[in-house]
Amino acid sequence: MKLYPETADVQLELTKVKALLTEHCKSEYAKNKATHLRVHTKKEFIELQLQQSHEFKLLLTLAQYFPNDDILNVSKEIKLLGIPGGSLGGEQFIQIRKLAESIEKIFRWFDNERRLAYPALSQVIKDTWYEKAIINLIDEVLDETGSVKDTASAGLQKIRMGLYKKRNELRRAFEKVIAKLAKAGYTADIDESFSNGRRVVAVFSEHKRQVKGILHGESDSRKTAFIEPEETIHLNNDVFALENDERKEVLRILRTLSANLSVYSGLLNTWYQVVGEYDFICAKAKLAIDMNGNYPNVVDKAHIELKDAYHPLLYLYNQRSSKKTIPVTLTLDEKSRILVISGPNAGGKTVTMKTIGLNQMMMQSGLLVPVHPTSVMGIFKQLFIHIGDTQNLEFELSTYSSHLLHMKFFIENANGKTLFFIDELGSGSDPNLGGAFAEVILEELSRRHSFGVVTTHYLNLKVMANHTNGILNGAMAFDEANLQPLYKLIPGKPGSSYTFSIAERIGLPQYLIKRARTLVEEDHFRLDKLLNSTEQDLQALDKEKKELQRLLKENDRLKKEMETVMDKERHRQQVELLKHQNTVTEERIDYLKDTERKLKQIVLEWRKSENKQEVLKQIQNLLFKKKEQAIDNKLAKKANSKYLETNAAIAVGMKVKMKKNHQVGEVKEIRGKRAVVQIGMLPMSVDLSDLVTVEEKVIA
Repeated sequence: MKLYPETADVQLELTKVKALLTEHCKSEYAKNKATHLRVHTKKEFIELQLQQSHEFKLLLTLAQYFPNDDILNVSKEIKLLGIPGGSLGGEQFIQIRKLAESIEKIFRWFDNERRLAYPALSQVIKDTWYEKAIINLIDEVLDETGSVKDTASAGLQKIRMGLYKKRNELRRAFEKVIAKLAKAGYTADIDESFSNGRRVVAVFSEHKRQVKGILHGESDSRKTAFIEPEETIHLNNDVFALENDERKEVLRILRTLSANLSVYSGLLNTWYQVVGEYDFICAKAKLAIDMNGNYPNVVDKAHIELKDAYHPLLYLYNQRSSKKTIPVTLTLDEKSRILVISGPNAGGKTVTMKTIGLNQMMMQSGLLVPVHPTSVMGIFKQLFIHIGDTQNLEFELSTYSSHLLHMKFFIENANGKTLFFIDELGSGSDPNLGGAFAEVILEELSRRHSFGVVTTHYLNLKVMANHTNGILNGAMAFDEANLQPLYKLIPGKPGSSYTFSIAERIGLPQYLIKRARTLVEEDHFRLDKLLNSTEQDLQALDKEKKELQRLLKENDRLKKEMETVMDKERHRQQVELLKHQNTVTEERIDYLKDTERKLKQIVLEWRKSENKQEVLKQIQNLLFKKKEQAIDNKLAKKANSKYLETNAAIAVGMKVKMKKNHQVGEVKEIRGKRAVVQIGMLPMSVDLSDLVTVEEKVIA
């Protein structure tokens, strides 16, 4: 993105966001990338960066593990490995091994399911692979501390075996010498020491000539002399020679290992970037959590549709201070490209402008922004900004001259992909003349289809924005009663500066206020007063709207509660119906069992009796008459215990009893000679002749 001036990122405080991002980075790679964060204009790249940050934010919020624990700053080691003849030390190879282990964990973490769940994060390792030969080569030579193993080469193994034997031989010989000298009373308190890697004995200085050997030095007090005994000189020489051979062999092995791994220097550098990239993405996700950042919808055109957008730094500050931050909701599109914000001083005009600009730069840098996820943010190729007093003493430019110089650049370079911000357009000159220039500058920027935000106190710009296509008025809300800014942007209307209201509230003498009013044109004063009252009316309407929305929500809540109660009642009625059906079923089962018992008795009588005709009559009575009578009697008793027959004329709403099965219900409708009767949950169509009216008995 082209920025004007070059300090635009400083004026919009993107540099402060970079500093916060750098604090979350662990590796030098990520810190360097955060420090040199670029504002991009390619939609595919921006969306990938945003999606990666969004996916890592999900991992953090869900407390999911991702293998990026190690802080690996091995760029110098990898660079040295790629230089012909370069050689690394044991500890440096251990760092390279940790890098390989980290990459192995990352590849294992991205199984098939996670590659589908986190496609943007998996893109980081898309063009690389894991090579297990790197760890194998290092493990063949080095142990976990970075020391070269005895088995690294046959020569090293032979040298160390000889060194082990010579050191033991030296130890035994030295112990004999010390014992002999100690017996003679020559040794000092410390007995033995080392000088230049050779084993020496400490003797009192007065006895140094009685000990044969090489004098290596004396203590600072001159009371102790350090002598290499004659008996151990050749052994010390052998040990020294073997240690020198060992060092040479170790260096040769490390050079060979470096040469073997040098073919993988390009792959290792890619791995280093992968690990650093995940550290950078993790830092962006942590910053997003701090700032309540979200992933907005991104479109490849000039467009701004912010919903509940916060200034990131102000949000963090207010959060620490337990203060509320007022969000900005705004739409700039082809029909309304330029927003002219007016209102009182210290009312939040500049903060609103910076909120829009900083969020735009952060989004195009691949950072999640503190806006509602349904917000739509376009992509701009240029961003111009002019905030504050830019008086240039070096070139002897006044404030207004410098202002016009900036406006000249804006007009010459602005286009449909430009987003500009101008604080106090036209200020620094005569209000009438400066307002005229401000108007023509705004017209030209609008003609070039540029998008932007302008703050002003000029009345002519408010009037112009009200009738010019592509330009939109906006006001910063102000509580005139309490003389407090509300820091809320109200698009679509101009704002008052509340000049006289503020003067009255702070107690400025009335005669001065009246005198000032007489100096102001009547139409100008009347318009400013109209803006005051209009804004207050809109604030009252906004409060009523919020109260109406609250009542609607309360109504929805009560409606849901009522539906829940009705569902419970329907469920209760169904349960009662099922209980009734179960009761009838139990009665039928008892009847069938009784019938079965009687049939068995009749079968026995059939076999014994000679009068078969009499037995047949018993069977007939049992199966056909008594069954109906038993059921009818029980149902009749149950109905008669609760209801009393009235034999009144049947009408809708009356209680009726069915003559056949003694069930009681309510008449819902009469259709000729039939009636629709509601029995429980089921409506039934019954002949009027089969019904009799009833009423519930009054229980005393």
